[in-house]
Amino acid sequence: MDAVPARARVYVASVAALALLGMLPLPRTHAPWWAIALLTALYAACEQIVRRRFGGTFHPVLLAGAFLLPAPAAALVPVPGALLSPAERPRALRRIWRAAQSSLAVYAAARVHEVLGGRGAVVHSDFPYALVPAAAAVLAFCLVLAALDGGILALAEQVPARRAWRGLLPRSLAPIAVHGLAGLMMAVLWRSPHGPVAALLVLLPMGVSWWVFAQYHRERAAHQATIRALVQAVDIKDGYTRGHSERVGQASVMIARELGLDDDRVEVLRFAGILHDVGKLGVPTRLLRKDGPLTPEERRVIELHPEYGHEMVRGISFLGEARAAILHHHERLDGSGYPYGLAGAQIPECARVVAVADAFDAMTSTRSYSRARPVPTALRELERCAGTQFDPRMVAALVRAVGRWGCPRSNEAGSGGGWHPAVTADERQYPVPPPEPVAGPREAHR
Repeated sequence: MDAVPARARVYVASVAALALLGMLPLPRTHAPWWAIALLTALYAACEQIVRRRFGGTFHPVLLAGAFLLPAPAAALVPVPGALLSPAERPRALRRIWRAAQSSLAVYAAARVHEVLGGRGAVVHSDFPYALVPAAAAVLAFCLVLAALDGGILALAEQVPARRAWRGLLPRSLAPIAVHGLAGLMMAVLWRSPHGPVAALLVLLPMGVSWWVFAQYHRERAAHQATIRALVQAVDIKDGYTRGHSERVGQASVMIARELGLDDDRVEVLRFAGILHDVGKLGVPTRLLRKDGPLTPEERRVIELHPEYGHEMVRGISFLGEARAAILHHHERLDGSGYPYGLAGAQIPECARVVAVADAFDAMTSTRSYSRARPVPTALRELERCAGTQFDPRMVAALVRAVGRWGCPRSNEAGSGGGWHPAVTADERQYPVPPPEPVAGPREAHR
């Protein structure tokens, strides 16, 4: 929101006005001001710690306020903390937006909780019954946050409206539900004979678990950044294959899911597909961009790239078996591949998956030295080479995966519903693909 459009500023102002309207009845609610002050100060402290150290937000205190206080009073709890918390430029607008959004979400949660009789259940520590209105309140909280986030994305970031709201609710519901449970525990203990001090103890294990969760996501983001940097380096060096790495990763995931592999292995195979050509960073650029066939000596230099890639990623522990795929994705089932001439089951399974995905994308993309084939033609070529060059299981899995998305095998011109080939070289060199290329998959890519 560095250069915020005028309509986005109007939207923020409107949300802030609605939040203020929700707090207007506060003097008539007879809410205990000491409770409002304590929850407000507690939330402000949590916001300072969480945003400075982890860059996230912490909702249990807000939801505890929604369960304990009348809606206008609960709506006040997030305002000071949001206005004082760290923010990027433009700081004032971001802080106002954060305060108004949180205030409206807490107001909606508290109102739903009141309507369903939740405050009475909390007062009498009726914990099983209290789950029902609390769950409805958490859902209302999440819906308001998602709706407002989608609106600001559409207006400030100029994201298409349907895309702006897509997936916001499912992504946020699970973590906010956990925060809601912690907030309910705080509220029940707050109303118990042990009082607010017991309620504050809930924050300690919740804070530790949140810290672990944040560390996991921070580590995952670092992994993704490492992979992006490596792929961008390859794309810059070999412009003709720009986008090839991501598509090989996508095809590897399609095969892995069709084989029924668990989610962890699917993720590793995505990494393997994306990074399979990272060793090209060690190959002279003139060879990567050469038009036409390579000489035997040039091909031997190119064929060193799996070993280069394996050396580059050897110390990246989170890649796991992806490192073996990077080293062996040019091996052939009949033992005539490289770099080590492995055959059959000697070739790691992940490498056999990436080999099929790599050849498939190479055949369906136009490059400086070859023209794209239609998807059905490429699939038939893979089937023809199954058992000699490629693992038949992996080929069959890719055929099923592409077919599952509506690729008509009989339509020679079809590109397939589940696969969208891309021209990765200069389109002007080959404006029309040939009707039936004769080169095999091994010659279709380097």
